[in-house]
Amino acid sequence: MNSPDPTKEMKAGLVERREFEYIRHGVLCLMANFEVATGRIVTPTVGPTRTEADFAAHIANTVATDPTGEWIFIADQLNTHQSETLVRWVAEQCGIEMELGKKGKSGVLQSMETRKTFLQDATHRIRFVYTPKHTSWLNQVEIWFSILVRKLLKRASFSSLEELEKRILDFIDYFNRILAKPFKWTYSGKPLAA
Repeated sequence: MNSPDPTKEMKAGLVERREFEYIRHGVLCLMANFEVATGRIVTPTVGPTRTEADFAAHIANTVATDPTGEWIFIADQLNTHQSETLVRWVAEQCGIEMELGKKGKSGVLQSMETRKTFLQDATHRIRFVYTPKHTSWLNQVEIWFSILVRKLLKRASFSSLEELEKRILDFIDYFNRILAKPFKWTYSGKPLAA
């Protein structure tokens, strides 16, 4: 996005003034993994969509960094995080040869709930843990996304999707080299006042 008219900078007695009209050059979707032990962002994926195929490909790219390792992904309950594509991929990667059924009809693929149960199975070397609804603060990548917004995107202007993608990837590189560290939880456990 960028504005046809430039921002008017602050002057004595006047606040910065931004043009309310802008030109939208399109959108990009960012999928990223926050490695809780190091605080680094690993295998970010930037693209035009966030379909179930996009998410499964993102997970496949991440697992490819350690193809035989044990993986636990923490995710929210978005439908693409519990998709047929993801179930089939996890089954293949984990050597699970059972009949998965038919989406909407039977077996593991019958419903979001049955797919979720399969993907959470602790016996799989690639598994998912889903945060409860409306608890984004439990997923540390969401905290990192707020850092990205505050430090890069808020009040920014980009002349093209290519510039936006480059700036996001450059920020991730900078963050990983300079700022990355595990998040320290500060909540003391005291109940909120009624």
